[in-house]
Amino acid sequence: MIQKMEDCIFCKIIKGEIPAAKVYDDDKYLAFLSIAPINPGHTLVISKRHIGYFFDLEDQEIGDIMVVSKNIAQVLKKAFNPQTGKIGIMVAGGEVPHTHVHLIPMDHETDLDFKRQKLDTPFTEIQSNAQKIKENL
Repeated sequence: MIQKMEDCIFCKIIKGEIPAAKVYDDDKYLAFLSIAPINPGHTLVISKRHIGYFFDLEDQEIGDIMVVSKNIAQVLKKAFNPQTGKIGIMVAGGEVPHTHVHLIPMDHETDLDFKRQKLDTPFTEIQSNAQKIKENL
């Protein structure tokens, strides 16, 4: 089933209809912290254009979202100092049919696993992590 743009949770975040801990915002892309983080600082980078599948983006858009993701990953590394020294990246795309990239500070090589999501993370903790990112921008 194809989700309509007006029903898309990420489109609602873009419009400001749903709160999010935003850390980056320009005319084409938005980054905010996951409400079900795998690790502190787990950030989603999304296209503001509603495209359900990553590889349906135009070539230039794929390049652009990766450059935005790279820049945010550098900030996440500085802000969270993960044990591996790495920020993991995933383009999973199944849970919300709106193009997005997951950036996850990795303390262990096995951290890129959605089974590790913390579904009960308080929004105040997410906002605090967003502030930590903004301080390192």
